Order: sequence, then structure tokens, then C-alpha cells
Amino acid sequence: MILEIDNINMPVNYTDAELERKIRQKLKINEKKNFKIHKLRESIDARKKSNVHYTLNIGVEIEGYKNFLHFKEIQVDYTGLHYEKKKISQPPIVVGFGPSGIFCALALSEMGLNPIVIEQGKDVDERAKDVQNFWNDRKLNIYSNVQNGEGGAGAFSDGKLTTNINSPYNKKVLNEFILAGAPKEIYYKSKPHIGSDNLPNVIKNIRQKIIKNGGKVLFNRKFLDILTKNNEIIGIRVLNLENHCVEELNTQHLILAVGHSAIDTFEILYKNKIDMSPKPFAMGVRIEQNQKLINQSQYGNFAKYLGSADYKLVTHLENGRSVFTFCMCPGGEVIASSSEEGTIVTNGMSNFKRDLDNANSAVLVNVSPKDFIKGSVLDGLYFQRFYEKLAYQLGGNNYNAPCQKVKDFLGKSTKIIKKTLKKRVFDIKITKNVIFLQKNSKFLIKTTELIKATYKPNVTYCDISKCLPDFVTSALREALPILNSKVAHFADDDCLLTAIESRTSCPIQITRDESGQSNIKGLYPIGEGAGYAGGIMTSALDGIYCAEKIYNALPF
Repeated sequence: MILEIDNINMPVNYTDAELERKIRQKLKINEKKNFKIHKLRESIDARKKSNVHYTLNIGVEIEGYKNFLHFKEIQVDYTGLHYEKKKISQPPIVVGFGPSGIFCALALSEMGLNPIVIEQGKDVDERAKDVQNFWNDRKLNIYSNVQNGEGGAGAFSDGKLTTNINSPYNKKVLNEFILAGAPKEIYYKSKPHIGSDNLPNVIKNIRQKIIKNGGKVLFNRKFLDILTKNNEIIGIRVLNLENHCVEELNTQHLILAVGHSAIDTFEILYKNKIDMSPKPFAMGVRIEQNQKLINQSQYGNFAKYLGSADYKLVTHLENGRSVFTFCMCPGGEVIASSSEEGTIVTNGMSNFKRDLDNANSAVLVNVSPKDFIKGSVLDGLYFQRFYEKLAYQLGGNNYNAPCQKVKDFLGKSTKIIKKTLKKRVFDIKITKNVIFLQKNSKFLIKTTELIKATYKPNVTYCDISKCLPDFVTSALREALPILNSKVAHFADDDCLLTAIESRTSCPIQITRDESGQSNIKGLYPIGEGAGYAGGIMTSALDGIYCAEKIYNALPF
């Protein structure tokens, strides 16, 4: 029997022994009674800076039900995906091995359907070498990069696993990650993350599980076209990038799990008259702050007990635009994420410990179809590409990213910023590359350098407005001071803005019906690239749901 205890408040430096004592008090049991603790949820409550603490939901495995009738009994499941096996005449083909493709293929393999995965990029180890070659030597591999390859764009990120979807499969996905080597704490943390340093091994282990279950994963295979008969999928044509031979693979179930950067794939679908529609997306920049100052702002005097703090901000402007933060990476870095030659695309990533000097996040402005539609459903993709090319030219035509200090972007200075919290006044003073956080005359924080750009290969300091749409520039200039008032030091003078952040989501949605299929029978569009997910968790869930639609339509 497992009993659930909600809303247990614990200090930020609590020990397991202290938690056990608190549970014994709640259950009114003595030291002789043994029990096992299951952490179900742990979150930081920082609403009051004078009382920052953890709030936990706990499952207590204990005998003696009659003594605890007033507590709710629950089930705790640490298992992953599992299905009764079925057979299929031709294996389903999954195009793309990002989060949606990975979990669709994993579910299909657990079902006994022996999926074949086609991925134009390389396996995660070889892909990492290509990424480092780009960051260090400016040599971009258009097939294997931050956007393309095993793991998708999520493999070079913070590895966030948050979602607003209340699904019974949330824990199943987390369990599969844990079974593949992810930190066990992702099961109960309110804001779980795997970290870019842990993701490669996790992804490889899931791939090996797919193969062990009877699936295949083929890298260096570029999707060229669909093959149809009587408006039904009968196969696909792919290019083997190793021997440059064109191959044809037969299937009746084609799952398109391409990411939001697969422009050439969308052009193929458009040519084949696959139903698609434009959808809103967002565009902006990456902002970098001093992580210690963000910690102090969010956690106050409790910051020393907690890890790197995050934030999530939004403001709605009078002109109807919204400006918001996205993919905040505590203790991380801004990364070069281009997948096309002659373009600049930025993103952010963090390792599991989140222990680097800078915080960063995207600061985005909503973009609607009316901003980019000129006659084609693909116009949103070309809108992104246009400004990515401008950023490349502005940076110096060498993959340097355009960068600018907040004070220069805003055209004003705020060297001393005061924020009052419960009668505490904190001042930030910047003098000769030294930042001091003062309370009265006592130094609380001292950092030896101003914020340094983390983007590789390098940045070019310039007027970043020259590579942004005018409405994005004006919205950012209006919003940054507002957002700074919500979280101190979010947009201090020397915070850095690096352009351009343009691939936050896909500006296209591929139409699908209740069975998950497009207007071509047997074609299943899923994930971020299809316009049905945003992030690792929602993409993984969408992949599982697709697999189940295929599975449920098959006879035993």
C-alpha cells in the first residue's frame, strides 16, 4: 500500500532524515514502523523571498492500512512502454529520429512491428563531432548539425522535460528516459531536465532498445520523395549519403517525424499536394545574463542553497504583440544552430549541472501568418530564411552571430538599478569590469568580469535591428524594460542580445485527421515539424499516440 501526502514544506537545505521525521509526524507513527518514501513531485516555492522552500508530494509505502484511512491510496508505476505484440505485412517507416521519431519507433518496436527509421544525419557521437567542427572551425555539415541527426534539435539543448499536457504517458516517457540512463530525479522534479551532457548516452540506449526489439535505424539516409498508388502510401525514395545511391523502401505506414528545419521536406510535400496550412510562430533573439544575479533575484538569501535559477516571463503589448521568454537555459550557453549554408540560427543549451556563468533564454515576439504570407503556405519558412541570411551577412559572412548589449539596443543606460523586496534595497554597480551587488555597504556578490558572449564560433558587435523585422525590434525595445521589472537583472545594461532566434517552432502545420493521417492514406505527420508539438515531452507523446493509432487499427 502506498499513501499520498501532499504539500509537505521543507527547507531548501533539508536532509532525507528530516524528511522522514516530517512524514512520521504527518502519519503519527513511531520510530519502529518502517516505510519507503517515493518522491512524486518536488518544486521550489520562491514566491516569498524571505521564505524560499521546497514543496513536495510524497508517496509512502507502508503496512497497516487500517491506521491511515484518512490518507489517499495511490499507485506508483516505474515501468516504461509495454504492449501485446502484433504482426504487420510491411514494417512502418519513421522519417526523422528526433524526440517524436524516437518515441514513435520505440513504441512501434514494443508492439512487435519492427519499424525502420530513416535519418539524414549521423548517429549522436559522429554528429557531435560535426557540431564541434562547426563551432570551432566554421565548417557546417548541412546534413549533420544541431538541427539534424540522431536526437533532433533536442539533443543540443537543456533537455527540458516540462509539458502542460496532462497525459497518463508523461511518467511512461520519463521512465523510459530513466531506464536509458537519465538522472532518476526527473521522475519527481517539477521542472525536470536531462542536460546536454547526459542526452547522448540516453539517446543511444533508446536506439539500442529499438534495435533489440527488432527495429532498424538507418543513418545518412536523406528523404527524397513519397511513393503512392491510388492516393495511398506504398513506399519512399531515399538517398544514401554514404554511397550516393537512391534506394526505395516499401511501406503502407509512413511516419513523418521531421523537425521544424526540414525546409526541403516541406517543399517535397507541397509538390505532392499534401494538405498544409500556415501557423503562427515566434522570432527574436537570445539574451544572456549573469547567472549569479538571476539566482539572487529569484531566491534572495536562499540562493546559496539552490542550483541555478530559471525564469519564465511574458508581457502583452498594446499593439497586440506578445513578447515572452522561451527555452530558458540556466548556467548554459548560446549555441550556433544553423542547418543551411549562409544563415545564422541561435539556440541555447545547458549541461545537467547548469554550472556555467551565464543564464540565457530566447526573447521572442509572436509572428502571425499575416506577417509573412505572400501566396504560398511555405512563405513562413522563407520568411525565417530571409532574416537568417541577413544575420549571416550582418555578422560578417563567416558564421559570427550579430550581438549587442542591451543598453546599446535600447539606446539608454541603467547602470544603477534598484529593486525593493520587503524593504531590502539591492544596488548593482558596474565599475571597471567588476559587478558589485550591495546591501547597504556589504558586498553580497562580486564577479570579476562583465557578461561574456558564449556563442561559438564568435560574435560580431553591431546593430542587431538590421537583421530583425521592424515589428520584432520595436516590440523587443518596448518589452525588455517591462520584463526587467519582473525579474531584476533580466535586461541590465551589459546583458547581451544575440541574433537571430528564428526556429522556435514550425510556421506550417500538416493537416491530419482523427486517425492521424494526412490526405494521403498511410502518411502520418507528427511532432514539431508537423506543427503538433513543442519540446521534447510533447513531441515524444505525439510519437507514442501515432504509434498507437497504427497499432489499434491492426488485427491481433
